[in-house]
Amino acid sequence: MYVVNVCVALLRGDHWLLIVRHPDLGHAGGTLAVPGGKAETPAGAAPGTSADDILEATARRELAEEVGVDLTGVPLHYAESTFFVSDTGNPVVNVLFAAHLPPDATPHPAAPAEVSEVLWRTRPEVEAAADCPPWTVQNIRRAAAALARAAQG
Repeated sequence: MYVVNVCVALLRGDHWLLIVRHPDLGHAGGTLAVPGGKAETPAGAAPGTSADDILEATARRELAEEVGVDLTGVPLHYAESTFFVSDTGNPVVNVLFAAHLPPDATPHPAAPAEVSEVLWRTRPEVEAAADCPPWTVQNIRRAAAALARAAQG
């Protein structure tokens, strides 16, 4: 069985929103990351139940839970999907979306048990940061490419 994780790289101007994962988290605690989390079974789902747009719904729910940002109506652009085995041994399929942060949004650590801090970094700052894991650098590169493709139409 796989964990399905959905993340969103959010851009405002030329700065990307990053979080510092709480140090007590099992996987990648204390590292810089884009916000996101696990897909969950919809509430009240019974055998035979189906749900549309589960990845997008997960992305929107996780951003609201982790950084207090409402992405209702904000276009999410597919950036990449990857596979890894977590620090705790779980096989994970990770899906990354990219989006422009709404101008009126004020991200903050809405889930302090998961998010220690919210940071803003340019792409060159992310790429040069010694404390930024390679997967987060890759997330930002792929998200930038997805937003560039979306801008071209």
